[in-house]
Amino acid sequence: MIIEWKDLTPELFLEQYWQKKPLLIKGAFPDFNDPVDPDELAGLAMEDMIESRIVQRLGNEWNVEHGPIPDFEPFGDENWTLLVQAVNHWFEDVDSLITPFRFIPNWRIDDVMVSFSTPGGGVGPHLDQYDVFIIQGSGKRHWRVGKPDHGLQNLLPHPDLKQVSAFSSCIDVTTEAGDLLYIPPHHPHDGVAIDNAMNYSIGFQAPNPQELFGGLADYMLDEDLYGKRLDDSQRSYTDSPEHLSTKDFQHIKNQMQHVLNNEDMLEDFLGQHLTSVHHALDVGLPDDPISIDELPDIIEQIIEDDGALEPVLGIKTLVIEQRKLFINGERFAIYEETHDLAFAMANKQHLNSELLKSAMSNLKNLELLTRVINIGLWQLA
Repeated sequence: MIIEWKDLTPELFLEQYWQKKPLLIKGAFPDFNDPVDPDELAGLAMEDMIESRIVQRLGNEWNVEHGPIPDFEPFGDENWTLLVQAVNHWFEDVDSLITPFRFIPNWRIDDVMVSFSTPGGGVGPHLDQYDVFIIQGSGKRHWRVGKPDHGLQNLLPHPDLKQVSAFSSCIDVTTEAGDLLYIPPHHPHDGVAIDNAMNYSIGFQAPNPQELFGGLADYMLDEDLYGKRLDDSQRSYTDSPEHLSTKDFQHIKNQMQHVLNNEDMLEDFLGQHLTSVHHALDVGLPDDPISIDELPDIIEQIIEDDGALEPVLGIKTLVIEQRKLFINGERFAIYEETHDLAFAMANKQHLNSELLKSAMSNLKNLELLTRVINIGLWQLA
């Protein structure tokens, strides 16, 4: 599955559109077929662990109902939308929708939200803080997209539904199956289904300084780092105790800067933070943890059966400086002898018989495999 860019390329898209202005590509995915159907989506919405909601318009009023949603009959045949987060964690064909966008780093990808809308269904005019690519599945949808406007009013027609006031459109179009709409952050938009419609939203969320510094503080507490109190053993006499002196200010600032200058620690924090998963995964832990001594026999059986170890859908991976691999917040050192296996994992590959056979040749590969199996990141296919 590739994007038919027309007169663009991924490089030109990043240069001209990414975080700058919206873009519509008609027929970006020719012959597009829904990778999940409305009944399967409704089934996910019945599960406690999966985040879902229905947004319904009732005349000039709005209603929001959060999952699990056991019965859809009360909502009728029009003016409502079902939205389910992280559907790529449960359907491999939905997860594959991310592949055409791999020219953007893994750490920027959030999830694939899937929506089913009845005629008239939508969530109203709103704006988001993240980049999103929206693939039109079956059905049609009328989209209006505007430019950033500080004059827009924030509206709250329901406690769980943020909207904005009316805006002028720079894109006003009806999307059909296979069309692709890119919307940057802070651009108001409103999509209303014309008939029963499926939409696939690939979200790209960047951290903000609040999240990063809050996460760093939590990381230092968890790892028991930098717990030593400020040392001011060289303090001099003051006759202005109400002041924070320039010297004290600079001393405190230097202590804080010292933390940020610890690049090895920052790498570990960012690797953990940026690969943390915020939605449920279909992780199946082994009934009993396997030992490194047992693994060769298990691999031999996989090879004999021409099987494979497959990654759990929705895992997040990141490599830093060819030295560290992070998967779902877990850190793995990359050694020369584990390079091929580690990068296969970083690219979320199925570990087939050939790769597993070569991996058996050294202890560090076996250690890496034992660990990812025991925490449920790779499982028997």
